[in-house]
Amino acid sequence: MKVGLIGLGRMGEGMSRRMMEQEIEVWGYRRNYEKAQEAYENGYVDGVTTDIETLVYTVHQNKTTGETPGIFMMVVPAETVEDTINELLQYCREGDIIIDHGNSNFKDTRRRAQRLEKLGIQYIDCGTSGGVYGLERGYCLMVGGSTTAVSVCSPIFRALAPGIAAAPRTDPYSSSTSAEYGWLHCGGPGAGHFVKMVHNGIEYGMMQAYAEGFNILKEANAGSKYAKEGDAEVAPMDNPADYCYDIDVSEVAELWRRGSVVGSWLLDLTANVLRNDSELCKFDGGVSDSGEGRWTVHTAVDLGVPAPVISSALYERFNSRRLGNFANRVLNGMRSMFGGHDVR
Repeated sequence: MKVGLIGLGRMGEGMSRRMMEQEIEVWGYRRNYEKAQEAYENGYVDGVTTDIETLVYTVHQNKTTGETPGIFMMVVPAETVEDTINELLQYCREGDIIIDHGNSNFKDTRRRAQRLEKLGIQYIDCGTSGGVYGLERGYCLMVGGSTTAVSVCSPIFRALAPGIAAAPRTDPYSSSTSAEYGWLHCGGPGAGHFVKMVHNGIEYGMMQAYAEGFNILKEANAGSKYAKEGDAEVAPMDNPADYCYDIDVSEVAELWRRGSVVGSWLLDLTANVLRNDSELCKFDGGVSDSGEGRWTVHTAVDLGVPAPVISSALYERFNSRRLGNFANRVLNGMRSMFGGHDVR
């Protein structure tokens, strides 16, 4: 099997190396010539080009049968997917398969699949979780598309996925499924990105819960610094002596990794960053949101499904970027006017 891989960043390179280990021939594309050559010289791809036309031509060639349908994998940001497809369509032909491994909106994916189907080209959405650690750990793959196209590409998904040994089997006596190997055909076009969207929405909520919990632990010594006299603008602390714990949050993170019900890979990563810098001084506290959290909340509204945790986590990211500052100043203004309260 031969594939064309568009996007040779750290994640794309990791995916390429896992496929090559399973004897899938990978031809890479990257606009930056020096970076493209570096990937080739490091052995991360079987061949490389800075030209889409050359990539498509190469993938179409087969030493035994001559020309063959091509499989093209996109590992690019969501905002560049449309342009990448348009460029591919200048050279692709009927029977080809295009796979989107990015975090695209499932509604965009459905529209793209319908467009390509009219051209005889099949479109697979493959929500891919694993990031820069996927090379070692494998990638969790949430796949949407036609059964025929997914079947053709199943060797790719098997090569990328973590494998059945990545987690204990829930039912060791049943027949194994592809999900136990780390990939799942979730449904028709858009289903993979739909599941990945919800996956990332859950991730928002989990990350926010960890962040809030560690913040409470960090402030557990506030009582020792409390000055009882004097601040009519802040509700008094009932008993400052209750909060005089100097807790090492990095050690708590290590502790919770071992035998705790809240243990997870996210906690592993948190423990690692806290171990290196317990004050997290290099971060300014402004947290980005890449789209999936918003889409999850929009979808919950469309479906009439309550999602207060995910919604709150999304709004906290807005707040972290000071997008609520004007609202806070409005509150300051009202309190100042109706009660003569001091403005901070």
